Amino acid sequence: MTAPIRSPRKPGLGLDRELSARAAGYTCIAGLDEVGRGPLAGPVVSAAVVLDPDNVPQGLADSKVLTAPKREALFAEILATAKVGIASVSHTEIDIINIRQASLQAMCRALAALPCTPDLAFVDGNDPPRLPCATKAFIKGDSSIASIAAASIVAKVVRDRMMARLAETYPAYGFASNAGYSTKTHLRVLASDGPCPFHRMSFAPLRQGLLDL
Repeated sequence: MTAPIRSPRKPGLGLDRELSARAAGYTCIAGLDEVGRGPLAGPVVSAAVVLDPDNVPQGLADSKVLTAPKREALFAEILATAKVGIASVSHTEIDIINIRQASLQAMCRALAALPCTPDLAFVDGNDPPRLPCATKAFIKGDSSIASIAAASIVAKVVRDRMMARLAETYPAYGFASNAGYSTKTHLRVLASDGPCPFHRMSFAPLRQGLLDL
């Protein structure tokens, strides 16, 4: 007996979680993620994405495992096929309310920026914000749930572009390549030149006056 021919599996994450939620009665399911908790400079950026079940971009995955060109291509496809909300919280706000609260605020703002009203949100991590809809948090959700992966890609691309623009004004810190993270080069320039106006002064080593560099 000839074995049945199976169609090749499409690369990237499928909609298993989203379809299960739809079967449970939810009609508008958003994935939420944020990017930029750890950097010493720049904003934290969040995205909310409601995927179209009939038009899911192929190759969705955690933004951190994708190349920059692949992220850019998926970013364009997500914007063309899905409902997307994007929000950020500035370095100034981060210094005032702390990075945890800023990350939660960014996710709330991203959900509110959607052109639809979700009745369920899938959130990356184990510390979800208080949202005006049902919420489910997933550790490493950006590597296992399609809508969260899509949100991670959108947030990553948007933030990287913001940091690249900052690099045009403050080239010494290497923001175009390090996105504000504490690379050796970034720390060395901080030690010699001090911070720029977009550094997070509440973060060590900035808070400590760079004494330990």
